Amino acid sequence: MIFGTLPLEECQGAILAHAVRAGDQLFRKGRYLTAADLAALAAHGHSHIVVARLEPGDIGEDQAAADLARAVAGAHIRTDPPFTGRANLFAETSGLLCLDEELIDAINEIDEAMTLATLANRQPVMAGQMVATVKIIPFAVPASLLQKACAVARRGTASVRVAPFRSRRIGLIQTVLPTLKESVLDKTRDITARRVMELGSTLVGEKRCAHQMDALRSAIDESLKDQADLLLILGASAITDRLDVIPAAVTALGGHIEQFGMPVDPGNLLLLAGLGDIPVIGLPGCARSPKRNGVDWVLQRLAADLPVTARDIRRMGVGGLLGEIPSRPQPRLGDAPSSRPDNGRHIAAIILAAGQSRRMGQNKLLLDLHGKPLLCHVIDQALALDLSDIVVVAGHQASEIRSAIGNRPVRIVLAPDYAEGMSASLKTGIDSLKQETDAAMILLGDMPQVAAPLLRRMISAYNPVEGRAIVLPVHEGKRGNPVLWDRRFFPEMRQLAGDVGARHLIGEHAELVAEIAVDDRTILRDIDTPEAYAKLHQDFTA
Repeated sequence: MIFGTLPLEECQGAILAHAVRAGDQLFRKGRYLTAADLAALAAHGHSHIVVARLEPGDIGEDQAAADLARAVAGAHIRTDPPFTGRANLFAETSGLLCLDEELIDAINEIDEAMTLATLANRQPVMAGQMVATVKIIPFAVPASLLQKACAVARRGTASVRVAPFRSRRIGLIQTVLPTLKESVLDKTRDITARRVMELGSTLVGEKRCAHQMDALRSAIDESLKDQADLLLILGASAITDRLDVIPAAVTALGGHIEQFGMPVDPGNLLLLAGLGDIPVIGLPGCARSPKRNGVDWVLQRLAADLPVTARDIRRMGVGGLLGEIPSRPQPRLGDAPSSRPDNGRHIAAIILAAGQSRRMGQNKLLLDLHGKPLLCHVIDQALALDLSDIVVVAGHQASEIRSAIGNRPVRIVLAPDYAEGMSASLKTGIDSLKQETDAAMILLGDMPQVAAPLLRRMISAYNPVEGRAIVLPVHEGKRGNPVLWDRRFFPEMRQLAGDVGARHLIGEHAELVAEIAVDDRTILRDIDTPEAYAKLHQDFTA
């Protein structure tokens, strides 16, 4: 890759290295410069700019990020489309993050141009949570380096994967001494039930018995009859030796002691044992508290069907001092990707379908396009995404619009003042959004060729923390629709009036705009006239 300051006449097709302003127009970093761009820059006094130019054998930053992300992604990991040289990886299910740390280190050693960052190994993650990110630092990397990194990533089973939590039936036994209050036992049962529920498992029964070996043996026998997959035993008195009450009862039943004690605090006095293929955990006293402790580390692995041996426990010392660490978030039972869509953000779609179609002479949104109304093509593309909410704003012929939509799972809201123009419909849509909405994608009901893959790219690009709060597609320098807006702009959008959209806000907040380059003109083409409708039919047929 060639990087440096070049005269404008040598910059066509090059990549802009730094944002440059030409009058009211802001050319953002990473833009592939066209002849029109260069003319605009020249007209505003620019003669030289800093650019990057790809050489033969170079792979662009987005393609390189996507290729490396796919190479490192293992089981239950999905990758999002790349943006500005970054490709993010997400958990497809709740479980335990499993990393091949040696491979990840080896990838990061190859060249400073390629980086792979992850969450901590063996960390519990929720479905939809971001677990890793690939970032290509320059605008391109040599294909040879990328191939080397991908080859390293594929040396093992997977550099980044998630071991899903499997639903287990878990039994609890508490031993009792006269000094132990019933309320403490009840609270411990409730805390334990929540702890296992967070891992997608169920507490199938709780038994209480005297803190004596024979009484505990009988309670263990009864719990095994409940077909528990895993057994938790919490003594009224802490385990102090392998010959104490709890380990003695386990061995008396033919079980074995795998490990007593662990280098995790709180949690030092944990006992790991087994009765046949059923794991048994002798709980330390800290298990009576909901705060995270060594018990969670062992339970998480067992719930994810990962082996836990004495050696595994003895290697938990690094990071094992948990006493001063705040309680950590855990996957919640029932969390699915759709409940926290798009990397944990609530992104909605507002489909504007209230217009009167004066230029068409009839309601264009109800016109047939290959067996279904034109509007429904737009709705179906939105339904293909993991959106938190889809709102269709109706007005003109609202009952016919509702009938055309049928039983599609969208919310239909009526703009009573739709005749005042687009701003009225837009405000109705914004006002109808749920309180937790983080961003809204504004779709036009007469643009059926805007497809779900582009919408996904826009959602992936959206990151207000990194300054990408408005996302829109661009074809040959021309901005089109739809537009994705961060919620910070909703108050300004509510102030609009007349038959206008929110386009002026894009110019006012140029530093927060992210442009998605597309190869075709569909983002610029709405269907306003009979001629445009006829051309649309030709395109679909072709």
